[in-house]
Amino acid sequence: MLGDTQGKKLDRYVPDYVVFDLETTGISYMTDKVIEISAIKVREKKVADTFSALVNPEMKIPSRASQVNHIYDDMVKDAPVFEKVLADFDAFVSDMVLVGHNIHSFDMKFIQRDAKRYWGRIFANDYIDTLTVARQCLPQLSNHKLTSLASHYHIATGGAHRALADCSMNQKVFERLGGELKSPAGKKKMKTCPRCGQMLRKRSGKFGEFWGCSGYPGCRYTENA
Repeated sequence: MLGDTQGKKLDRYVPDYVVFDLETTGISYMTDKVIEISAIKVREKKVADTFSALVNPEMKIPSRASQVNHIYDDMVKDAPVFEKVLADFDAFVSDMVLVGHNIHSFDMKFIQRDAKRYWGRIFANDYIDTLTVARQCLPQLSNHKLTSLASHYHIATGGAHRALADCSMNQKVFERLGGELKSPAGKKKMKTCPRCGQMLRKRSGKFGEFWGCSGYPGCRYTENA
């Protein structure tokens, strides 16, 4: 759903969402290009539809990227350019909440950059980053990579680093994280801001401890600890 302002980052579970993932020519959203985008639409916790497309980046794919995602130049030479694919993705997601792993720092930056370049607008969908949620729910893990979370929950990791496989893995992980959030321990551990939906974090101030929104300074909500 395109608009003039970016949607809110939420730190909670929702039963209806679109989980998505990108594969790119590199890690810089300033210079690299998208070469694959996939998404899974979920309604009432059940997979309702899928979307997946290779993208012609109109440049040579660096070998270091191909070694990770196994996407090569000959696979994308006849694929559509990203302007067409991103328009199809926008139609697929409509106004649903977007979910993904590390999307706040990575995937959202790519799609926002290109939406603004193509149409002068950006995605206004609210979104949930499962990396943020996992760090709060599972602080005992040594790392919170998607494959590590999948292994923790005994979810198969075959096909990792191709977009649709990662979406499937992430969808299952998000459902498990939703269970963590609903558990008594999760509810005690996780508090969300009633104004913006991001996590509240316990902080210390002049007058003692208080809960403050992790979205500060964009959101300045506080409450007593």
